[in-house]
Amino acid sequence: MQQQKINNVFEAILKYGHDEDFSPTESVEFEATDAPAGSAEKIEMLRLRVEKGMPLWHTDDRADYSGLTGAVRPRE
Repeated sequence: MQQQKINNVFEAILKYGHDEDFSPTESVEFEATDAPAGSAEKIEMLRLRVEKGMPLWHTDDRADYSGLTGAVRPRE
């Protein structure tokens, strides 16, 4: 039997229900990350948190960009 492809969030809600009653749980795996906002590492951490049913934001996650350096490309 072939599974129906879900194309958007509305179809997912129709198939699986809503998440209004979702209550995230903290476990020993719920640790802060030093990854800056928008980085691939931070996005992956958020994805894993959602997948494991944990809260999205940790109070000790990096809150700024201090101490970071980045590549600077000269203007053409």
